Parts: sequence; C-alpha cells; structure tokens
Amino acid sequence: MTDPGQAGKPILVGVFYDFPQHDGGAGFEEAVRIGLAEVAATGRLDREVELVAVQADGLPAGTAHDLEQRFRGLVDQGPLAILGPSISDNGYIIRELADELRVPCINYTGGELTRSEWMFHYQIGSLEEEPVVLAQHIDRVGLRTIAVIYDNSPVGRRYLEYLGEACGVLGIDIVGTAAISPLTEDLVSVAKRLQVASPQALVYLGLGVAARAVALAVAELGWELPVVANSSLMFGYARPDWRDGWEGWVYIDGIADENRVRAALRERSKASAGGPIGCAAYDMGRLIGEAVARAAHLTRAGIRDGLERIKRMPAASGVDGTFMGFGNQDHAALKGDYLVLRTWKGGRTIQV
Repeated sequence: MTDPGQAGKPILVGVFYDFPQHDGGAGFEEAVRIGLAEVAATGRLDREVELVAVQADGLPAGTAHDLEQRFRGLVDQGPLAILGPSISDNGYIIRELADELRVPCINYTGGELTRSEWMFHYQIGSLEEEPVVLAQHIDRVGLRTIAVIYDNSPVGRRYLEYLGEACGVLGIDIVGTAAISPLTEDLVSVAKRLQVASPQALVYLGLGVAARAVALAVAELGWELPVVANSSLMFGYARPDWRDGWEGWVYIDGIADENRVRAALRERSKASAGGPIGCAAYDMGRLIGEAVARAAHLTRAGIRDGLERIKRMPAASGVDGTFMGFGNQDHAALKGDYLVLRTWKGGRTIQV
C-alpha cells in the first residue's frame, strides 16, 4: 500500500457480526485483510483500509432492537461500506436500515430477499437454491419419500417452501413435516412422530443449531435412514464435537476441493481456506478492495457504484470456475456452481 505518511486518511470498512464469534472475529478479519491486500498489491489503492468491528446480539437468540441499535452505532463511526450480517433473519432487518442510511453492505446470508438498493449479497448457501440441489440429490439416489424437520423461522419456512416446489417437479413425496424452534435441544418426540410415516429419507432445514438435536434424536431412536441437510451443517467447522452425530449426512457446503482460487489462498493462509466462511471473507475483502479501486468518488455512493462495476472475478467459493460480480439490479455476488454437496465422515468433510 501507499506510504501511510503520504497517503490520505484510512478508509473505514465496518464488520457487523450478528452471531457470536468463537475467536472474536479474528479469523474472519484476517481473511478479509488478505483479500484487501491482494487488491492493494496492484497499486490501485491510494490509502490504507481499516476494519472496524461491532458485535450485535441478533436473531434468533437476541433481539431486533439490539441489532438495529448496534448497526446504527457502527454506521455513525463512518465506514464507507459494511460486511454483514450473516443470518437471513437479520439480513431482512438490516436491508431496510442499509437503504434508509444509504450505506453499501455485503451480507453473507443465504436469503435472496436480503438484497436491495444498498444491500449486496455474498451467498453462503441459498434458501431458494439449496432445496433444489437437495431434491435433485434425493432423486438421483432413487429415494421417493421424505420427512422434513424445519426451523419455524423465516429461514426454515422459506427453505420448506422451495423444497416443496422442487419435490413436486421431481415426483418426491413429503410424507411428514415438523416445525421446530431454531433453539430446541430435544426432538425425540418429533422424530418419533415422523418415523411412523416410514420415509425413505429425513431432511433438516434451518439455521443449524437444532441440527445437533436432530442427530441426537435419530441416534436415540436407532432410526437408520439417509439424512440430508441444508448448509446448516457447515456448523461442523466450528463445532468438531457435533460432527460424529452427522456421520454420513449429505449437506450443502460452499467450498470445493478443486477450486484453484481457494488453493492459492491456502498457500497464504490454511485457516482462511479451510472453510466456507474464510473463503467468503477473503472474497468479500477482494470485492470491497475492488470497489474502492473502481470508485469514482470515495463516498458511500461511490463504493456502491464501484461494487456494481465488478464483473466475472474468480471466486474462492464453489467449484472451480465459479465467479462473482455485481451489476444494475444484480446484487448477488456468486454465479455458477457455488453450492457443493459434501458429507461428514470420520470427523472430516468429504466432497460428494
């Protein structure tokens, strides 16, 4: 980067956490900085970019009020752009504030409804596309009946809606459903009720906290059947103690073994390349860096326009060849095969 003694004041970029970070956000911010440094190495940034982070107690365990107050507080610190939130429930709320305050944000949720004039979206999964991928997998392995456990939340209900449509197209029957609290810890009675319908497979759709309870219930009942899940099982990266319960479950992930951008990132930081959040943070760092470099005016509006000028940048997420960029009324970052089927086996995630 330019010599700080000769450069202008640093550009501030906010990092808005809406879910507790086991390391205080250090790993996420390291990956963002690697992405920013990659753009700075091209010589197109005339000043430093600094991160300013805020932790909010968002949904489902926290409150919308805390989310809103802490987001406004972060905006008041002067960032030109903000990364976050990460949960769709919270993305729906912050979308409105981003538009009201006219600050460009890149959320990394799974919900396409989080997008707006000022809210960009780096897809960590997809509430709308994951169910199609899961239904196609179920169809491909020859299963015709399923039962579904889903979070009784905006996330879970939208997953279920799109799963129903996909199964209808493929001729897969949903023989039982159960709406549960996203924070539940005991699902034995729920699983027992669904077991009566004798489905050929069980599907879990939700944020992921309850996926642990699903595993414990299935184990307690000795219920042996294939289980598939949405991107919630990416929780396994942060919770190794949960992986055994998900042994053999097929789920949606955001990383692929053959992605060359991810392989290059691994040479610089194994931790960043080791999971979907690190790869996403690196990509979002590059996107913000490119937006700054392309901005005609170093204002929030200028950064927003700079983001929309990014086209076909190779992504660290998804299979090799996945790319990212934005455009007019196109605020979805990832294009191509960014949803990857994986399974937990022997405590490790294996690409299907």
